[in-house]
Amino acid sequence: MSETEDDTVIAALWRVIAAHGWCGLTMGRLAAEAGLPLSLLRERFPSRLDLLVLHGRVVDRAVLAGTIPGQGGLARDRLFDVLMRRLDAMQSHRTGILRFLRDVPRDPGLAALLAPHLALSMRWMLDAAEVEADAGLRRLLALGLVGVWGGTVRAWAEDDSEDLGHSMAALDRLLDRAGQVARTFRLLPAEAAPAAEAPAEA
Repeated sequence: MSETEDDTVIAALWRVIAAHGWCGLTMGRLAAEAGLPLSLLRERFPSRLDLLVLHGRVVDRAVLAGTIPGQGGLARDRLFDVLMRRLDAMQSHRTGILRFLRDVPRDPGLAALLAPHLALSMRWMLDAAEVEADAGLRRLLALGLVGVWGGTVRAWAEDDSEDLGHSMAALDRLLDRAGQVARTFRLLPAEAAPAAEAPAEA
């Protein structure tokens, strides 16, 4: 499937969920909504989980496509920008995603299945923010970023403002808290910490 077909499937996915909920999502409904043959969906998506994995990849792709190398500044500020752009990529599917978030507690095993895919997405977000670390540290940072992202999405779910001010404030607080933890355990790269103030001239 092409990127255009991926986008078509994802848009249809969230429309179906908005109308019928996660429990009401069937491949037949999705095929009809997307205008694609059921046989193509069967080949590409053996289960509904595969649709959510595709959603994650599409959002990752949107963020990475908008990333400019050599951004400069603090890693914390770059992460803020990356995660806000991730929210922006989800905004057009907000109604369906919010219904999914309400439905997902009824499927407790789903969160466990999605967890490794979300951690992988957060590693890509670290790359987008140009946060350098060795493999072991990257795994820890990605897991920390999963927590930051989860809290941000919860704030986004309650945010009806056009400028997503509530979501931005929540992300700001969560990154500060994560930064404090990371500095305590010396997990952050040196450039991620705020520069010390220059001494005042006599």
